[in-house]
Amino acid sequence: MSNELKTKSKIKKKRGWSATVKEMKKYRAIYAMMLLGAACYIVFNYAPMYGIQIAFKDFYVTRGIWNSPWVGLKNFRELFATGNFWRVFNNTLYLSVLRLIFGFPAPIILALLLNELRSEKYKRVIQTSIYLPHFISWVVIAGIINVIFAMDGPINAILKSVGINEVNFLTSSKTFRSMVVGSDIWKEVGWGTIIYLAALTGISPDLYEAAYIDGASRWQQTIKITIPCILPTVSVLLILKVGGLTNGGFDQIFNMYNEAVYDVGDIIQTYNYRVGLGQGNYARSTALSIFLNVINCVLLLSTNFVSKKLSGSGLY
Repeated sequence: MSNELKTKSKIKKKRGWSATVKEMKKYRAIYAMMLLGAACYIVFNYAPMYGIQIAFKDFYVTRGIWNSPWVGLKNFRELFATGNFWRVFNNTLYLSVLRLIFGFPAPIILALLLNELRSEKYKRVIQTSIYLPHFISWVVIAGIINVIFAMDGPINAILKSVGINEVNFLTSSKTFRSMVVGSDIWKEVGWGTIIYLAALTGISPDLYEAAYIDGASRWQQTIKITIPCILPTVSVLLILKVGGLTNGGFDQIFNMYNEAVYDVGDIIQTYNYRVGLGQGNYARSTALSIFLNVINCVLLLSTNFVSKKLSGSGLY
C-alpha cells in the first residue's frame, strides 16, 4: 500500500513539473522580463549580505573579509556602550514617530478631499501639482528651504514686519524637527495620495447610491463606506511604514542638518555614515546596520500580527 502511495505521489510531482514547464513556455516573454529584475535584486540585495560577517570581525581592509580575525559580539558591545548611539537612536525614533503621526494620515485625508471634487479637470491639475515635489531631489529642496527660512529670507522678513522676532529655523533645536517633518510631508504627501485614490476608484458606486437613497450625508458616506473600503490598503501601508520606523531619512537629514542641531537632528543613518566612511570603522557600522534591520523585522512582524487580529488584513 505504501509503495502505491509513493508511486502516485511521484506521478503527481511529474505532472506538476510538466505543468509548470508548459506554463513557463507559454509565458516565456513575461518570465524573460522578470529575469532582469530578479538579477538586479540578487546582485544588489542578496550578494552584499556576504559582508555581514564584518560585524563579527576585527576588520582590516588590507587583510580582507576572510582573513580578518573573529571577535564575536565585541563590535555590538562597543556600539551599545557609546553615549552617542543612544542619542541618535532616540532622535531617530522621535523623528520617525512624528512622521508617522503627522505624515501617515496626510495622504489619506488629501485623497478623501480630492475624491469629493466634482470637476475632473480641476482635480487632475491639483493632483499633478501636489505630487511633483516627490521628483525633486532633497539636495534641491534643502537649498530652497535654506533660502526661504534663512535669517534674511522671506519668512523672517514677514515675521519682522508684523513685530515678531526673527527665528533661525535651521540652527534652532526647537524648530529643526518641525522643519524636517513639515518638509517631508510637503514632498511626499502628493505621491502618497496616488495609492489611496486608486483604492477609492475600486469602491462600487452602488454603495454610495444606496446610502444616498437612505438619506446618508456625504460625511456619513465617507465614514460608513469610503474609509472601511480603503482600510485594507491603509493597513498594508501602515505595516510597511512601521516596519521602516528606524529609517530616519538619510537624504533629508544629511542635506538639512548641521552641527548646531546634532542634539535633536543627528539620526542613526547619519551617525552610521560618519562612523563607517568618516572614521573607517566598517565593523561597527555593519553591526549597527544589522541591529537596525533586526528591529525593523520585529516591528514589521508585530504590526502585521496586530493588524490581522484587529482588522483581519495584513501583508500575509
